[in-house]
Amino acid sequence: MSKKAKEINPYYINQEENKEEIEEGLRRKKQKEREKRINQKNKIKNEEDFDLDTDVAINMTNKNKIKKDEERRRKITRQEKKRRKRIKRIKFFVKLFLLVGIITGGIVFALTSPIFNVTTINVVNNITIPSDTIISLSGLKAGDNIFKFYKGDVINNIKENPYVESVEVHRRFPSIVEISVTERVATYNIDYMGKYAYIDTQGYILEISDDSKGMPVIQGATTSENDIVPGNRLNNEDLGRLEQVIRIMKATKEAGLDGQVTTIDISDKNEYSIYLNDEKKTVYLGDGSNLSNKMLYVQAIVEQEKGKEGEIFVDGDLNNKFHPYFREKV
Repeated sequence: MSKKAKEINPYYINQEENKEEIEEGLRRKKQKEREKRINQKNKIKNEEDFDLDTDVAINMTNKNKIKKDEERRRKITRQEKKRRKRIKRIKFFVKLFLLVGIITGGIVFALTSPIFNVTTINVVNNITIPSDTIISLSGLKAGDNIFKFYKGDVINNIKENPYVESVEVHRRFPSIVEISVTERVATYNIDYMGKYAYIDTQGYILEISDDSKGMPVIQGATTSENDIVPGNRLNNEDLGRLEQVIRIMKATKEAGLDGQVTTIDISDKNEYSIYLNDEKKTVYLGDGSNLSNKMLYVQAIVEQEKGKEGEIFVDGDLNNKFHPYFREKV
């Protein structure tokens, strides 16, 4: 359509104007839509940022809560442990007090009740020492409380008797005391100022007496007279020679001669000698070596020279052509 026609036709003019308006409207609409999209994106981004911050905050809150809960649980646990310890401590002291009370009550009852008063004192295994002597030495008496004596004191008191080697004291509840003794046995005599000092095989001096009781007499001991006291022991030199005496007596017993030995001379350790009272013979043994063989010769000579008083010599070396002999007393 020509310009002129456009100018003449008013509809056309309006149509052109409307088209421009429509296009402008479309541009605005697109612009709004674009802005809307941008706003929507920004909104979504903001929401995402908010959600992220919220998650972080929630996580931090949860961590703090968990930490506080853990601390609270630990605190409760510590408190519970302390409470249990207090309860255990209280229970322990209650039990301790009860136990102490029971023990104290038991001790008081045991020390005061007549049920535990001694009514009988028995002495066992004594042979030489009379029971009354042992009871007297013990210091115990009927009517004493069975708990009110110390065993060590009783034992030491009884061992004051030289014949007592060892002592055992037993309480037989509720009212019996048993004293068991092991006695020393007098086996030999020691010459002592015209008397006899009984000794056992360990060299303990047991008693001084005028009666030898048929026990062999040891002559030549070096223990001083002042030390020959019941309860004492021979000196070391005499103890060493006593061991040889025991060996000699064992050999005489094997030869059937022990019952005839009345004296044993130990004054010279290189020349021990014994005296056979029934045969009236002195036997010279030398240093005490090879005793079994020597006693066989002594036995043979005694049989051969029966009824003759004299001396028997077996104090040489039997392994080196020495021949035992008998020399009759003129």
